Amino acid sequence: MSRETLEWLNKNTLIGFTEKRGTAWHYRRSLQGTEPNHYSGAIPVEDVKRRLFGWEAVSSPVYVESPLTGGLERAPDRRAYVRSDNGYILGYFGEGYEPHPYDEWLIDKIASLLDAEVSIGSAGLLREGAVAWVSVEVPETITTPEGVEFRPNLFGATSFDGSLTTTFKRAVTNIVCDNTMGAGLAESGQEIKIKHSRNSKLRLAEAREALNLIYQTADRFSAEVKHLCETTVTDRQWDAFLDAHTPMPEDKGQARTLAEKKRDTLARLWNHDARVAPWHGTAYGVVQAVNTYTHHEQTVRNAQRAERNMLRAITGGIHKVDHATLATLATVLDDTGLMATA
Repeated sequence: MSRETLEWLNKNTLIGFTEKRGTAWHYRRSLQGTEPNHYSGAIPVEDVKRRLFGWEAVSSPVYVESPLTGGLERAPDRRAYVRSDNGYILGYFGEGYEPHPYDEWLIDKIASLLDAEVSIGSAGLLREGAVAWVSVEVPETITTPEGVEFRPNLFGATSFDGSLTTTFKRAVTNIVCDNTMGAGLAESGQEIKIKHSRNSKLRLAEAREALNLIYQTADRFSAEVKHLCETTVTDRQWDAFLDAHTPMPEDKGQARTLAEKKRDTLARLWNHDARVAPWHGTAYGVVQAVNTYTHHEQTVRNAQRAERNMLRAITGGIHKVDHATLATLATVLDDTGLMATA
């Protein structure tokens, strides 16, 4: 399986707390083999280690074919990391590369960060196991007075293909649409990154302070939701936002066709979609419309949607979307002179 097919997702991702948030969109019991990948409560740590991380990334020398002799010669200062269970080559690195084993960095170190037993809400492998993540969540879903249901989480991710530094990030999962959103949509400092180098270490005290951890996420996000729900966005302001967010090219052609399609989809979400429409007429509704479009509607090229969404959550791409949406909206509200906050 070269990409995250339904079969891969049903065998190489684990989804917890389904009594609180339901099954994942990719759920297919027939593709899960002898063990289901969904759990009504927290995912046991041992299940993550056994089912996902039950192999090692083994260091191996790299050989290249000599153009002079036709034989194999060892490449200096280069090593490959290979899965111990199936031999899949995860990535190639220089001698200064420091591996971050998944069970140590995504389970043991998260437990140290939280100074408590971890309650794993989701975990998975992408890119044939070259990328992995673990998300730790609170047991109960939180509902704001504005009707927004969410689950705060702290997740860690790392890679053996060079695509990711080891990252720990605060975020929330929006239950109504299973979207990832920033823990504080308008704030920074929600993540820390540790390079795969011998001199780069995770300092727990600094990490705790930088992340503010999972326990403060709910208050921050709830306050942000309250503010955004109390910020009125009129129909005229929504139209102005669309013009700024997705400008309409003057000349006919593919660019204009794509812009029209995107604007029509955003308008449908804004006015009619159950994941957005309850907050129609507010700044939160605008953020939710763009976030939902990005997760579920936007065209995906050269990847599966689930892979793209998870990688965006890990790398901060979806947070950049939320920040950009708020920045554009703020400009529109200022320009129209109709900003109304309680």
